[in-house]
Amino acid sequence: MSTVRQYELVYIAAPDTTEEALAELHQQIATVVERFGGTFEKTEPWGRRRLAYVIGPHREGVYVLDVINGPGEMVAELDRRLRVFDAVIRHMVVRVDDELAIAERAKVRRKSDLVARRLRRGLPPEPTESELLRRKQHGDDDDSDAGPAFGMENER
Repeated sequence: MSTVRQYELVYIAAPDTTEEALAELHQQIATVVERFGGTFEKTEPWGRRRLAYVIGPHREGVYVLDVINGPGEMVAELDRRLRVFDAVIRHMVVRVDDELAIAERAKVRRKSDLVARRLRRGLPPEPTESELLRRKQHGDDDDSDAGPAFGMENER
């Protein structure tokens, strides 16, 4: 069995598509996702919007975003099925778990850099309660002790 990954599926339905037809389309997508053991994280109907360019006779479309967890075979089947639906003008599936992993690694790296800076300054690795309170009162959002910005010493 394949590895479970996270995908974003965005599809654009024709502007004259009814709510019932959209619900039926979503149900067919859900059937494919369930058949491959996938799950929906969320579904966001973005509503009717103007297209960036004319697609066939359409200048507008109904946008829907689905965030789905599942294997790669599921995405291939979804892609195949969405190509044959007349109600779907365009669709796109993007794998997002790589970007989430990159963002998490960057967050961990920033945290370790912050701890290293604090230790070099002789501070404890984590801010104390008094530091957090001082930051909140003064609107500070970082650990820099740089003082006022260059050229701003005399302005008050």
